[in-house]
Amino acid sequence: MGRWEPNARGRLATAALDLYSERGYEQTTVAEIAKRAGLTERTFFNHYADKREVLFVTAAEFQDRFVGTVSGALTSVAPIDALAAGLDAIADMLAGQRDFARTRQAVIMSNPELQERDLIKLASTSTALADTLRRHGVTEPEASLTAEAGIALFKVGFHRWLAADEERELSVLLREALDALKSVTAGG
Repeated sequence: MGRWEPNARGRLATAALDLYSERGYEQTTVAEIAKRAGLTERTFFNHYADKREVLFVTAAEFQDRFVGTVSGALTSVAPIDALAAGLDAIADMLAGQRDFARTRQAVIMSNPELQERDLIKLASTSTALADTLRRHGVTEPEASLTAEAGIALFKVGFHRWLAADEERELSVLLREALDALKSVTAGG
């Protein structure tokens, strides 16, 4: 593919993920990613700050969608139901991306630096969720507990969705996790 062909960002992301899977994250250079994508290193750096960010480019969208949906829902429903709406929005965002997500997660789990970055992303989202809940009148410790529960629900559902033998959609698994939490907190 030539440099003038469209979707440079997507080609770079695909090349990076392929190389990370084949060779390992640490062993892959930006030059190799660019070459595999048929682009230059300069083009890579026009799209990504470093080779790690290829894996986390959607972190801001994830947080914005989750928090924005919860915020919008809080005007008419209880916090736990707003959280459910936020989880639904994330499931919609990730729909059809299970194979990509499995490969990406395998790369992340093979590297402590990437695991740390993933945890930072989730912690940042939890903080933003708690701030949003407080702005909508949810007091402490309920705001922080609800935000942390939302992240825990996402993690449990997401990891179940990535399992090799799992065929159900992420939305179903997230709702199951939420229902289980509701059952436990209701004493059932």
